[in-house]
Amino acid sequence: MSRKQRLPFKRNTESNIQDERKYPAITNRVAENKATLQEVFHNSTDIKFREFQIPLQNVTGAFLCYMEGMVSEDSINLNIMEPLLEASQHLDNSSDEVMTFIKNRIVQISDLSEVTTTEEMVNGIMVGKTAVIVEGSNKILLINTIRYDARAVEEPDTESTVRGPREGFTEVLKTNTSLIRRRVKNPNLVFEDMEIGKLTKTIVRIGYIEGIAKEEVVKEVKKRLKSIETDSILGSGYIEQFIEDGKNSPFPTVGNSEKSDKVAAKILEGRVAIICDGTPFVLTVPFLFIEAFQVPEDYYSKYFITSFIRLIRVLALFLTVLTPALFVAAATFHQEMVPTLLLTTMAAAEEKVPFPVLIEALLMIVVFQLLREAGVRMPRPIGSAISIVGALVIGEATVQAGLVGAPMVIVVAITAITGFIIPVLNNPIILVRYFLLFLAGSLGLYGLLMGILVVIAHVCSLRSFGVPYLTPIAPVVLSEWRDFPLRLPIKFMKKKPHSTVETNKGDVSK
Repeated sequence: MSRKQRLPFKRNTESNIQDERKYPAITNRVAENKATLQEVFHNSTDIKFREFQIPLQNVTGAFLCYMEGMVSEDSINLNIMEPLLEASQHLDNSSDEVMTFIKNRIVQISDLSEVTTTEEMVNGIMVGKTAVIVEGSNKILLINTIRYDARAVEEPDTESTVRGPREGFTEVLKTNTSLIRRRVKNPNLVFEDMEIGKLTKTIVRIGYIEGIAKEEVVKEVKKRLKSIETDSILGSGYIEQFIEDGKNSPFPTVGNSEKSDKVAAKILEGRVAIICDGTPFVLTVPFLFIEAFQVPEDYYSKYFITSFIRLIRVLALFLTVLTPALFVAAATFHQEMVPTLLLTTMAAAEEKVPFPVLIEALLMIVVFQLLREAGVRMPRPIGSAISIVGALVIGEATVQAGLVGAPMVIVVAITAITGFIIPVLNNPIILVRYFLLFLAGSLGLYGLLMGILVVIAHVCSLRSFGVPYLTPIAPVVLSEWRDFPLRLPIKFMKKKPHSTVETNKGDVSK
């Protein structure tokens, strides 16, 4: 008998999703249900069956089915098998009564449910539940015996901090939810689950505070998540690309973080958190441009220190984006704007360089980008050595060989260092830097100004879940300037930002 005859799965031929099938119904025969599971899972070696007998007046067969590595076998033995075998002498001969007795009197685990379809049973087994199947009953008992080997809660490498909580998210959904709940002990904090991915069936959980998060934002988040049609979701980055505004823009309109205190603070400001099972990065929406300059540590320090550091970050943005373009424009088209002594020094350094200034700048920036990428991809000890030694050796060697001038090395070094200060905007900064560099090398300061206007117009056109991306700069919302670019004392920051909240009551502590 062919597989198709044994299990008539009906696939959706109009879709390229390969898991659209109709499972056969559950029967009251143990052997048939076991054969169904073996066929559904293609006799996979990690699907385990544990057969046993319930000594009724007529001996009744039964079996457990679970997925190896996703369950606690100790829990199965202690809370299911031992109580069941010890209490079986008290059971009646009705299979349905057996299932009811097992559910209400035997199993010592509170999280359990009865299902009546093969699809529900299969989905439960795949997430780590144990299925109990008894001869003569067409009901299946699903018991939560989930246990994953997971990474411990630790400080994230991507967002280190000097002062403040060091707890970072992990790859386990329940752990991440509990980290947020510990910080926001409020019954209005709501979590809702949905399943995305036809093949991976990834659990995605959204979290928000009822009455603070804007209702239209919450509805829009749910709408966009439900509209995702894909085979697989393996991380929050997949979801970000599906739901973000401005899909053709390099600027991020969805925030992400590994720090639980940062996400909790954003939820308190009316944002919606999107937690994806299997990844430590939690998404937050709406995401505004000014958030790139705000870090959790800002709110654990005195306001005047934070304000000064934020001004440094704003300055770093302008330096990393504009320094190469300004240098190329001045050296190529506007030498009269450069002081005579500095111009003489630059000319002497560039005298033996065989390339135009634009090509020289592009060469150095690309080489630095290659070094940075190598440092990121290599193991951490080796990567650090490559980044530091490589930059020193290549910089010195290219100057000695006369391929680039010393001023260009200094310009690229300033560009690189200031670019690290705002990691959230690192990718868009790289693209904007190249864009402005080409315009400055072609049209001088006129091209540079045109490019700046184009970038500003583009950023002003962006929105994140209905909120203007440049809020509170454009449009101007003076009441929200208390937190950007400077930070006022904490006593003046009790009200939540109007742009992201439904109401405006209570204090917000970040």
